[in-house]
Amino acid sequence: MSEATTAISIPQLRADLTGKVTAPGEPGYDEGRTVYYGGIDRRPGAVVRAANADDVSRVIALARETGVELAIRSGGHSIPGHSTTEGGIVLDVGDLNALEIDVESRTAWVGGGVTTGRYTKTAAADGLATPFGDTGSVGISGLTLGGGVGYLVRKHGLTVDDLLAADVVTADGRLLRVDADSHPELFWAIRGGGGNFGVATRLQLRLHELDTVVGGMLILPATADTIYSFVSEAEAAPEELSGIAAVMPAPPLPFLPAEQHGRLIILAVLVYAGEVEAGERAMAPFRALSEPIADMLGPKRYPEIFVPGEEGFHPIMSAHTMYVDTIDRAAAVTILEQLQASTAMMAAVQLRVLGGAAARVPVDATAYAHRRSPIMVNVAAMFGNPDEAPLHERWVAALADALRQDDHGAYANFLGNEGAERVRAAYPGETWDRLVAVKRRYDPTNLFRLNQNIPPD
Repeated sequence: MSEATTAISIPQLRADLTGKVTAPGEPGYDEGRTVYYGGIDRRPGAVVRAANADDVSRVIALARETGVELAIRSGGHSIPGHSTTEGGIVLDVGDLNALEIDVESRTAWVGGGVTTGRYTKTAAADGLATPFGDTGSVGISGLTLGGGVGYLVRKHGLTVDDLLAADVVTADGRLLRVDADSHPELFWAIRGGGGNFGVATRLQLRLHELDTVVGGMLILPATADTIYSFVSEAEAAPEELSGIAAVMPAPPLPFLPAEQHGRLIILAVLVYAGEVEAGERAMAPFRALSEPIADMLGPKRYPEIFVPGEEGFHPIMSAHTMYVDTIDRAAAVTILEQLQASTAMMAAVQLRVLGGAAARVPVDATAYAHRRSPIMVNVAAMFGNPDEAPLHERWVAALADALRQDDHGAYANFLGNEGAERVRAAYPGETWDRLVAVKRRYDPTNLFRLNQNIPPD
């Protein structure tokens, strides 16, 4: 048993806290320590489900006084497993799940443990939406603090662009209301700087009018021409249209013909946030690229875009996130050749054309600094045996190197455990220096270090 673990008194925690405390071996412990991604098997000394901000403050105080490692968990989707810890405390904010929507002002106060799927479904009942990512089981606080790039990015920007205020418990245990007027530097930092500065117990978010969208899944054969043309059409599309396209071998989906299984496809999810007739026109160029293998585009309520997750699915994955200026035919050929060479259970190259509203925000307005980066690329390999990780990591790195252009940036929410240099890539130039200054002020001992870490010195 480590020194950190012995510093955790389960009876004392239970006496001090309102929320639930789970110790090793007790019911719910394995669920509390397990994160979304597989291959991560850490055993915390305790899992705390905070009931309120006071619980959060008390757990932070314990970590500060004892040196116990502290992991903050919302939805548990941290790619490198920062939502859990070996021997320390998992502070789970999942029970901070109040959601209050003010339809008249088009704002919402939302607990840090609410999932993006629940929020989106609730807001849609009033014809409203906030831009999030692309997975409904992700926790709002983790996604928001890292940026939030999703299906509305070109129309309404990133999630941080609609963050109006936050209640944050800092390393000294204080609960601060953080906004443009109160603690403005901290407010700037939490809009993209991740969990480096405190625990967000509540967020105030702006809502946009959004009832019916035109969108859904479109699957096309993957060739050099269709990949290049898809990206070109996405760049030329009205900013009401955002999308995510994955070039990958066709999985054995029940609606795909058996002869397509394993063949390279473009699996795209497109969303047009505007009038239905205009949305149908915007989809036409994509449908015309090739005879669709599957076409599920059409009018629907926005929450229907989010595909339900598979229960108990914990993928082991190697991935690399990056930005590029263009995807030309040569890059498309490289993608196809390297996907065919992969021995992974599933390999994919995900392409997201950005721009629009996200690009109009000044680079220095938030800690998300990649406003001028036009295309995000994510290279990923999924596999079943953790021992295979080095093989697939090499494949991912080689393909990323082959696609690399002048932009060496990275998106913090998609980073793995890749070292300090890659964290610096997420926060280039003056953004890094400014974040370090905020870190020194609000977390000088680096208590919040299980994250894409910005050290205070």
